[in-house]
Amino acid sequence: MKDASLDDTDRKILRILCSDGRISNQKLAEQVNLSPTPCWNRVRALEGAGYITGYAAVLDQRTMGLPETVIIEVTLERHDDEIFQRFGDALALLPEVMEAYLLTGEYDYLIKVAVSGTEGYESFLRQKLYKIPGIRHSRSTFALRCLKRVHSVVP
Repeated sequence: MKDASLDDTDRKILRILCSDGRISNQKLAEQVNLSPTPCWNRVRALEGAGYITGYAAVLDQRTMGLPETVIIEVTLERHDDEIFQRFGDALALLPEVMEAYLLTGEYDYLIKVAVSGTEGYESFLRQKLYKIPGIRHSRSTFALRCLKRVHSVVP
């Protein structure tokens, strides 16, 4: 469902910024058929309203020496607020963890990690993930290839 407070120009600005966060205001304004000042004001309003929460560089995992992506599903021993909080806080401190989601269903967490081969994966499991108290079970899958990657979706 589309957000009623965003018009087509706002959505176009957001789509362009999702694909090129470093675009100059002048080029952005040209692409959305606005003059620079109204375009700048719209971007600032989108930031102020919380539609844009930040800008980031997207790094190449392979070049960074972490070419493999592993998806890990984790089930915790107990389901209380304290263990969820402690586990989530611990995950946030691990640099290999790219994304982590609290789930419904069979597993409690889905974790996406970047590692350097099977040795890097084993090291991550033994020295980091399995040191976090409260894990009952985990299941891992190596990603063969990324077919699509987006960082945000504009309706």
